Amino acid sequence: MVSTADILNANILIVDDQAANVQLLEQLLHEAGYTRVASTTNPHEVCALHRKNGYDLILLDLQMPEMDGFQVMEGLKENVADDYLPVLVITAQPDHKLRALQAGAKDFISKPFDLLEAKTRIHNMLEVRLLYKKLEHHSKVLEQTVQQRTAELRESEARYRSLTELASDWYWEQDENMNFTRVSGPVLEMLGIRDGTLAEKPGSGQAAGWNEAERKLLQAKIAARQPFLDFVFSRVNADGSQESFRVSGEPMFNQSSRFIGYRGIGVKLTARK
Repeated sequence: MVSTADILNANILIVDDQAANVQLLEQLLHEAGYTRVASTTNPHEVCALHRKNGYDLILLDLQMPEMDGFQVMEGLKENVADDYLPVLVITAQPDHKLRALQAGAKDFISKPFDLLEAKTRIHNMLEVRLLYKKLEHHSKVLEQTVQQRTAELRESEARYRSLTELASDWYWEQDENMNFTRVSGPVLEMLGIRDGTLAEKPGSGQAAGWNEAERKLLQAKIAARQPFLDFVFSRVNADGSQESFRVSGEPMFNQSSRFIGYRGIGVKLTARK
């Protein structure tokens, strides 16, 4: 919520080529308790002033010589990086009201002023403007938080990989089709993958010698998307020697909770005849 103090401390600019009108509006705002009120009788200064000061409200007279209020609004839209145009127009021409709103003004005050109506419209517009700024700030903070958390997650992931690589013979990752996508260590040689790629190819002969009961048990865990810890499986080589491997793995999911593969670590146990 926006407090009354926030509204009364809002940054306001009065733009009118008539000094008497400027004085009247300044008096009205000061009597209402507003503390930060600036003014100019030169409409050519408005864009530069707004870029410098970031006004929460611009009270803009539409009928001015040389550069009218519509031209001022066009200049603000082209030269000020602000999606919200904080303009409340002042006009004595009823047919200018709709045109002003279509040009980007958020509200209008009719001449001659009804003091209560003018104060109410100014207060209401400032409340909306300050809420918009709070929402914009919240969105930026949220975006920064997401970026920070993403960076922390990536750093944590890098540390995890580094530690697991140090603590094992190899670190591995597989995609959702169970093709190897990342391997650190001599796993390719250990498992007899010789084709130069990380993807296992059906029918390549890699299954020869493996204990099929162990392989099926491991495949069942993977098919069920289950983690596994210190799973031991083995194979018998052509020379009769037996090799055993111990692996631990866990399924990976993206932010949409879609399965994207497995990752884990493995060690080669002592071979024996």
